[in-house]
Amino acid sequence: MSLPQTLIEPIVRIALAEDFGRAGDITTNATIPLGATANWVMRLRQNGVISGFDAAKLALKLIDKSAKLEILLGDGEKAQKGDIIAKVQGSARSLLMAERTMLNFIGRMSGIATLTSQFVAAIAGTNAKITDTRKTTPGLRAFEKQAVKHGGGTNHRFGLDDAILIKDNHIAAAGGIENALKAAKANVGHLVPIEVEVDSIAQLLLALPFYPKCIMLDNFSLENLAIAVKKTREFAGNKIVLEASGGVNLETVRAIAQTGVDVISVGALTHSAPNFDIGLDSE
Repeated sequence: MSLPQTLIEPIVRIALAEDFGRAGDITTNATIPLGATANWVMRLRQNGVISGFDAAKLALKLIDKSAKLEILLGDGEKAQKGDIIAKVQGSARSLLMAERTMLNFIGRMSGIATLTSQFVAAIAGTNAKITDTRKTTPGLRAFEKQAVKHGGGTNHRFGLDDAILIKDNHIAAAGGIENALKAAKANVGHLVPIEVEVDSIAQLLLALPFYPKCIMLDNFSLENLAIAVKKTREFAGNKIVLEASGGVNLETVRAIAQTGVDVISVGALTHSAPNFDIGLDSE
């Protein structure tokens, strides 16, 4: 599903303005005749999952409404090195002005989608899901979280306003995990989910009687993750979602999933994804 234009347009405009600076594309204006046209293709230079077309389409449209972008392999689709994922046609000046901004968005988001797909593949056959965090690039969260979904992952909360997440510093400032959970239960509406972070089995046992929507098991060993799953299921059945967090990478994620946790949050999906290699080439 595409992101609303009202949400993404300010971000795309900032990206274009950043590139155009004070005088626009002086290279293109100096070297390309006004009437010149071009037919180019977006070609992949590696295997992966595509994402970022919402921003790329809008970037081109904002520069030149008459320019055409034909998407051949769209967001969420797997593609191979050498594949042509889109064709662009129109004024050569317009295409050159839009090129870098379009490729920046697709490269960044496809990198996130591709890395996410690798984590999802690594836990195939388990009941766990891969989710992101708020460790996103300032201003790009909506795009980056959409890219995670394109890669087969799920989204954690989008901001501080859509769910309660009581972390270690909240617990310390509130005077303990029980105080924090009591206050949260008393001060939020019935539609607001509550999650609490615990860093030990002892803290888990204190949190369970409050029946939070979710408990984050932060930096637990594999042994303690399995113990936490067992104790939670014995106490609450499947009424409490268990989220594993911390120390997650492609080498460790499957063993974490096999402990029986429901969700595994991976900050690296958005803060450490390599940029995806894609070029705009002559057709």
